[in-house]
Amino acid sequence: MDSSSMTIQASTPTNDSSLTEWLDYMQQIHVSAIDMGLSRVLPVAERLGVVQSAKEDTYIFTVAGTNGKGSTTAMISELCQAAGYKTALYQSPHLIEFNERVRINGEMVSDETLIAAFHQVEVARLQCGLTLSFFEMTTLAALLIFSEADCEVWVLEVGLGGRLDVVNIIDPDLAVITNIGIDHVDWLGDNIETIGREKAGILREGIPLIYGATEMPDSIVKLIEQHNVTCYQVGQDFYYREVEANCEVNNNSEDKKNTNVKPTWQYSNAAVTLQLPRPKLSLTNTANAVSAVLASPLDIGIDAIKQALSSVKLAGRFDYRQIADRHWLFDVAHNEHGVDFMLAQLLALWQQHRQQANNKTATIKIVFSMLADKDIELVIKRLTQADLPISEWFIAEIDYPRAASVEQLVAAMSAHIPQDNIHTFESLPQAAKAIILDSQPQDLLLVCGSFHTIGETLSALAIELI
Repeated sequence: MDSSSMTIQASTPTNDSSLTEWLDYMQQIHVSAIDMGLSRVLPVAERLGVVQSAKEDTYIFTVAGTNGKGSTTAMISELCQAAGYKTALYQSPHLIEFNERVRINGEMVSDETLIAAFHQVEVARLQCGLTLSFFEMTTLAALLIFSEADCEVWVLEVGLGGRLDVVNIIDPDLAVITNIGIDHVDWLGDNIETIGREKAGILREGIPLIYGATEMPDSIVKLIEQHNVTCYQVGQDFYYREVEANCEVNNNSEDKKNTNVKPTWQYSNAAVTLQLPRPKLSLTNTANAVSAVLASPLDIGIDAIKQALSSVKLAGRFDYRQIADRHWLFDVAHNEHGVDFMLAQLLALWQQHRQQANNKTATIKIVFSMLADKDIELVIKRLTQADLPISEWFIAEIDYPRAASVEQLVAAMSAHIPQDNIHTFESLPQAAKAIILDSQPQDLLLVCGSFHTIGETLSALAIELI
């Protein structure tokens, strides 16, 4: 049976319904949570006018890749905003509030705005006689909101893959592929070439592509040639490197002790070399974002770039905070590639942290949980193989249908971690409370494994997203 005719009965909300009621409804009306393909969503999008609107006086950045999409889209959005463009940003998933997914000029849209858009999407869906998945419904709503707000720049993060993702109904003016790794094998394939072909499905004839990895699958090379795409690849067409902190010292001898340490980095391509302030996001993703805006026709000068780099923030991406007299690091790493990327940064952070703590007994403790359809054991293996003093693991089941059970998590850990170092809890809030009680101020508390792990832990710690 065609999934377009598989309707699950649910009570339709109204404009007076709450955001929660709408979100619950949209999770029930389609036969599956993930349903790849554009055939069902395109007629609804056409009826709403979002495809046509995206072609009129807008510039579209579409970002795909295995990891780093959130940081890259956040940085592109910040760069465009700093230059004065009215900028729409669509990301997924969210950490705490659904509204995080849909932003205009950095601000989350209101519940009322989302509800009004959901209602319009639902009307169009029913007129077309189709069912849509939660992600399809919510993505169409985001695109409709951006269209009605007359945003000049749209920055769109692909949810899954590229070719068959609902975001791909919009033709980009510039594409970014951050990297290619093995993830979502049930939907994208189990090898780099197949996954690369799916990610590169966002390419269009003659547009620029920013490619953020030094190795490129042959499948992407072929699509670049097929679509006459101009590709800018890291390590070949643009470069970045960290620069030693610049200490500016007042010439007055009495003020020699007053130094202003400014961490910087250097970006370069064939046209420019820029000395820039160090952002709070990864330099790899930042360099991709800077390359994207420089390759676009948008008027984004050096002052706007510096301003954006100094102000950009994204919760859960190598997100270092001090909470409850403890040092925390939140990172959404949930696959092999993401964990390796996190660990490369964590090794440097740990060295700095240990020196500042000046305590040889300082250790790293982890709040950890994952979804069941991920390679849990491989992620654990990567974490345990790192040259880091990880002493204890605090685990619990994520409050989400696809969550791995505590039993599954323990089974994956058994070959790599002593049983005495594993502490199990009924919920992540309980695990967060326990790790505080069982740690010292000099320790580093790492939270990782899933967007859901970060979101539930942050909620438990009553921290607002910044």
